[in-house]
This record gives sequence, structure tokens and C-alpha cells, in this order.
Amino acid sequence: MAATDQRLTDSGIEIRPVYTPDDAPGAIEPPGMPPFTRGIYRDMYRGRPWTIRQYAGFASAEETNARFRYLLEQGQMGLSVAFDLPTQLGLDSDDPRAEGEVGRTGVAIDSLADMELLLDGIPLDRVSTSMTINAPAALLLLLYELVAERQGVGSSALRGTVQNDVLKEYVARGNYIFPPRPSMRLATDLFAYCAERIPGWNTISISGYHIREAGSTAVQELAFTLANGIAYCEAAVAAGLAPDVFGERLSFFFNAHNDFFQEIAKFRAARRLWARIMAERFGVTNPRALALRFHAQTGGSTLTAQQPEVNIVRVAVQALSAVLGGCQSLHTNSFDEALALPSERAATIALRTQQVLAHESGVASTADPLGGSYFVEALTTELEARAHELIVRIDELGGAVEAIEAGWVQAEIEASAFEWTSAVEERRRTIVGVNAFADGGEGPIELHRLDPEGERRQRERTARVRAERDADAAERALASVGAAAQGSANVLPPIRVALAAHCTVGEVCSVLGEHWGSYDTGRA
Repeated sequence: MAATDQRLTDSGIEIRPVYTPDDAPGAIEPPGMPPFTRGIYRDMYRGRPWTIRQYAGFASAEETNARFRYLLEQGQMGLSVAFDLPTQLGLDSDDPRAEGEVGRTGVAIDSLADMELLLDGIPLDRVSTSMTINAPAALLLLLYELVAERQGVGSSALRGTVQNDVLKEYVARGNYIFPPRPSMRLATDLFAYCAERIPGWNTISISGYHIREAGSTAVQELAFTLANGIAYCEAAVAAGLAPDVFGERLSFFFNAHNDFFQEIAKFRAARRLWARIMAERFGVTNPRALALRFHAQTGGSTLTAQQPEVNIVRVAVQALSAVLGGCQSLHTNSFDEALALPSERAATIALRTQQVLAHESGVASTADPLGGSYFVEALTTELEARAHELIVRIDELGGAVEAIEAGWVQAEIEASAFEWTSAVEERRRTIVGVNAFADGGEGPIELHRLDPEGERRQRERTARVRAERDADAAERALASVGAAAQGSANVLPPIRVALAAHCTVGEVCSVLGEHWGSYDTGRA
């Protein structure tokens, strides 16, 4: 077996055998001070522990609700909702295009009835909720608000995050519905709606996670994510919103991979870069709008089907890098995710991994414990410089939207993914249990199995919702959504009325698509 070359990170940064004070000259600011290299709070986890937020969602709303309740009983601190592919694409479960995908990769939510079941018995004034949803993000947030209203919880008491980052869908995931520009309008309409009605909600989680999962390097993840963030800020400013205000509600979502020190440095560089971007490009002076807050998730693409228990070690290393890098919330993947949706046992181990870090490791005792390390400081500066160079290149192309429409960002990621795969195949990169140390003796793993009748039951429930609602009220509400889509006013208020009238996610998205078009082939 050829030895892995440990002298280069996946971003091509050469790692020297020894670092000295000459590699990290100059003082850095204390934690809690701009540009927040060392963390956004003065005492970090001593005063504010990171939120343990395990991602969950499968099959029906009832089954996912049971998993949520189980995780909360086991010590989880916040909800994180995974939606199935049809929901992410704005399709109802009984749409012919949804056949075979209902409840597979997350929970199916077609209507207010589903959201009520999903959140049954969960006190929304005491739980922070993250929802991984993008193209129809506004619809799912409005459903959440409507359920809270029925619980007697005011909108101002709601806390959480909706991903709402559609730009990375064109780059890395493909779960888009409308062309980029009306999608940007929908995202910024959500910004404005929350500023007025749900002020404690994080209106976007600008995601590098999926960019990294698609095969980017750490530098590309950093640069492309922040470039998308710039595009959202520019769109918000064009819509008349104030950066010092909406900047407080922006959040980010990064990946944590196996290159331990590179990941820590990436998170530190992200904060420093973003604070400077907000100050220099948008004139932000509010420290809370300068501070980059981020959720981290361990790397799904690093998990192996071979020797799956080894993934427990990978996840622990990745989670530790996120904590040492100063994340505000964290999801740890389950060791069986390369094989199936997480089993309850695997999800519990993933949760316990975070709890061991929080309560036994001592890493939460002091802010930025690796701050001042010659190696970490030099690597932080190098990652920042290389990411800045890529952002400048995107600026030259006209910005993130133009670079995406031209296919440039996608091509850069594809080239990096090809290089990584080649390195693994040629054994220039070692993957334990895959191209090295393979023993072929894995025992059986008990996997989570979906109920084969679940899709049928979900389709029947959606049909009942349509049959039992006030048909005239639903028709009028959908017409109002169409009229708003053709105009320039915020589209969320009429969408809220339609969802309250038991119009489905698919019906609302269909009406929007009639006026905005779709983005099926790379062209509107």
C-alpha cells in the first residue's frame, strides 16, 4: 500500500513539518471582538454552549414526531427537520413525479395537516427548530408559524433557522424549482416578512455543507459560500432592507471533514472574512451583523459502507474540529448513514458523541483553545487568502448568480471532485477500510427500514385534505398568490392565507411556477 501524502491538504496547501512564530506574526483580537477570528462570544461555550441539534426526518409526520420526541428525551437541545425529495421540490406526495420518493430521504409535508402532526406535543416556544428546506422554504416556515399560532405561541416567541439558500441548489444539489432571480426574490421576501413578524428567526442558513459534499475543497467551500452570502445581501439591499438589521439574522452552515486542523482554520477564516465583507462592502457597523454564526454538520460524504463502525471515529474527529472552530450548533452523523436512514441506536450514538465532547472532554472550558498556535494561525491566514482570491474571481464574473448561470462554479467543484476521486483510486489518499486496511469481515448492521405502506397513507391524507377543505376559499387564495407573483409586493402574506386555507405545498408552488417559470435545463 502506498503511503498517503500528508503534506498537502485537499485544498493543495502545503503543510510544513514545523511552524514557528515567524509563520504567525502579529496579535489577534480577543474572542467576541471583530473580526471574530477567535469566536463571536467573549467566553464562548462557558457562557453559551453550542446547540446539540440532530437532523431527523423520515416517512410520515407521525413517525418523525416520535423520533423528535425520543431525541429530546435523550438530551437533544433543538430540532432539525429533514424533508423528503418531493417536499424539497415543491411536489405533493400524490404527484406522479413523487412516486417512490415519498418519505425516503426525509419527512413528507404536503399541507398544514402534516405540519400539525409533525410538531404535535412539541412546545414551539421552548424549542429551537432548524428546517433544511430551500426552494419552498417560505412555505414551510409559514406552516410552522401557523402551527405555533394554533398552539397559542406568538410569532415573536419562535426561534430557529430556515435554510432558504437556493443558490447552492443550482451548484451542488439540484433541488431547485424556479429560476435564480425569482428564487432570490422569494428568499428576500422571507427576510422582510420575518423582520416584521418573526424577529427571532434566522432567515437564511447560507450553506457550504452541500458544496463540500459535491466534492469541493475546503477553500472552495469557504469562498463559494461567502460569495453566495454576498449575493443574498445585495438582493436584500436592492429590496430596501438595511444590512445592519438583516445581517443579524443571517447564519451559515458548514461541513466538518477529516482534515482536522484545516477544518478548524476554515471556520476561523470564515468569521474573519465575513466580518470584513460586511464592513467593507455593505458598511455594516453593528457588531451582531458583522459576526458570522454557523451550524456545522459532520461530513456525510466521508462515511463508508465498509467497516461502518469506523464512521463513529470519523464523526467524533469532525465534531471536535467544529467545536474547536467555534460552531454555534452541531449535528453529528450516524455511523450507518452510508447504508440507510439512521437507526435509533446509531442516532443515539451520534447524540452521545456530542454529549461526551460537551461534558467530558474539557474543550468547552475556554474560548478558542487553539488560538495562538503557530500552525493554526498560519493555516487560518492561508485559507482566508485563498478564499479571498476565489471571491475576487467571482466578482470579475459578475457575482455569484452570474458565475452560477455561466456554470463556472459547478465546473470548479467538478474538477476538485475528480481530483479527490483519482487520489483515492490511486491510493494517494488513504480511506481506512476502503483502499487500505480492508478486512472484509464486517458483521451485520441492523438498519432502519421504512414502512412500505407509508407512501400510500400519505397520499390518502393529502387527498382527504383537499376533499374536506373549503374549495372556494382555497381557489380564491391560490388566485391571490398568482396575482402577488406577477406584482412586486411581498408574496408571503398571500401564501400564508393559502396554506391556512389548506392549500398544499404543491398547489402553491405550481401557481408560482405558472408566473415565474421553472429551471429544468439550466435555462429559465
